[in-house]
Amino acid sequence: MIDPRMTRLADVLINYSTELKPGERILIEAIDAPHEMTCELVRLARQVGAEPLVTLKSNRVLRSLLTHGSEEQLKLIAEVEAARMKQVQAYIGLRGTRNIAELSDVPDDKMKAYQSIWWRPVHGEIRVRETRWVVLRYPSEPMAQQAKMSTEAFEDFYFEVCTMDYRKMSAAMQPLRQRLEAADRVKLVGPGTELGFSIKGIPAVACDGKLNIPDGEVFTAPVRDSVDGVIQFNAPTIYQGVPHENIRLEFKQGKIVDASSTDTKHLNTVLDSDEGARYVGEFAFGVNPYITRPMLDTLFDEKIAGSFHFTPGSAYEDEADNGNRSQIHWDMVCLQTKDAGGGEIWLDGELIRKDGRFVPDDLKPLNPENLKG
Repeated sequence: MIDPRMTRLADVLINYSTELKPGERILIEAIDAPHEMTCELVRLARQVGAEPLVTLKSNRVLRSLLTHGSEEQLKLIAEVEAARMKQVQAYIGLRGTRNIAELSDVPDDKMKAYQSIWWRPVHGEIRVRETRWVVLRYPSEPMAQQAKMSTEAFEDFYFEVCTMDYRKMSAAMQPLRQRLEAADRVKLVGPGTELGFSIKGIPAVACDGKLNIPDGEVFTAPVRDSVDGVIQFNAPTIYQGVPHENIRLEFKQGKIVDASSTDTKHLNTVLDSDEGARYVGEFAFGVNPYITRPMLDTLFDEKIAGSFHFTPGSAYEDEADNGNRSQIHWDMVCLQTKDAGGGEIWLDGELIRKDGRFVPDDLKPLNPENLKG
């Protein structure tokens, strides 16, 4: 018997996130995810009259492909997957987790080849630009362990977060989006953080369950060369399978000139991937009221209520483009709630968020108690 929570989640993904229509084709890419959930997505896609395509993948198999593969092999895989991606109007990426560090020992040159030859052409250039897409993690015991929760409690948390009222959230986000699009200067203040930059002329985007589940962020990008100061992140993060804590970045004229963490060597290896990796492609507010602490999963952590994230690497070309291009896009999260040490965000000299809570009346609907229920 299908868990009814699966059906509710599938309904959100098919009928809200991708807004699937009769006659359309959708690619469902399930990576280490339960077949029952994939089957429910297929059933609901057919229920609306769409044509689902399914690919089942494994990160353990991907590790083998990348570790032992050649560039010619990656080019062939990319060519085949690109041809398929061009045939669909919608995409759901259902990503389970058996081992969060599965790709951690893939050699750096192999990982760079994967990003540039396979992932970016298929996903960055076709899926993101040409389809209605949504990606999500699926709950698992390793995820529950990361979150320091029992499996049952984590599953309850997961389905509550992922099936919240995204339409209500979307409406509450619009004043913040409008303020960001009208603003020039941003100032971030907090423990170890004193950072300023411009966002003038760059669009802002409200992420309300259409691209990621769970969702809950409003993002823009800094003018590429405008970032100056120091930022200290207090949320742990994992990138390419390698965990980091206490990331500290120093900027001069937009460029990261000094970087340290609990794995400074790997951090700087990533930031040296290409020229754009030491510049920032995204600045965002996290506002999901059900996500309150980090769990080493970016799709959750970047939405934490009272947080912001700052992202070394590529900007979103078709949404909030500051011209920065890179193979990487690393969302680094800083919590500004009182329990996390507090902090302030200022727009053009006006304090808009203090200790994780929005201050102006038009932004107060984004505070957690107003988004729940």
